[in-house]
Amino acid sequence: MKKRYHIIALLGLIITGCTNNGVTQEEPKPPKAFIEVDNERFETILGTYCWSTKGQAECVDKAGPIELLEGSEPIEVSPGESVAFIMEYEPKPNKIHVLQISSSEESEVKISNNHFTAPAQKGIYYYSFGAWWMDEKKENTSNGDANYAFAIEVK
Repeated sequence: MKKRYHIIALLGLIITGCTNNGVTQEEPKPPKAFIEVDNERFETILGTYCWSTKGQAECVDKAGPIELLEGSEPIEVSPGESVAFIMEYEPKPNKIHVLQISSSEESEVKISNNHFTAPAQKGIYYYSFGAWWMDEKKENTSNGDANYAFAIEVK
């Protein structure tokens, strides 16, 4: 009888441990990213990403920066003004890449200490900010990646 009781109790613990008791997990999503210009913070738009959390993984493919930003107002900046990337998440991505799109031309943007300088020429510029959380022990292995879109208007 004692043995039967222990088996039933053990099964009860296993079943209870495998349910979420009505609590739903958040969908796996990369952290929010912001840009900061003249001490003012602006949210970016999350684009294509692959992310995993709590044993769940999700990859989402979205349109490019111009399409993602359709209908939104670009952030006004002065020529040559400093633009900073802010991400309140640990660990920070250990690989980043920024692409500037203007008049159907694409060019890589030089980043220094999570900052870049706005173009000197007036106009609207679209950006794709790619962030990767690369595994430090396994070469060429990503633990997650995300692309963020934003636009600036140099006035």
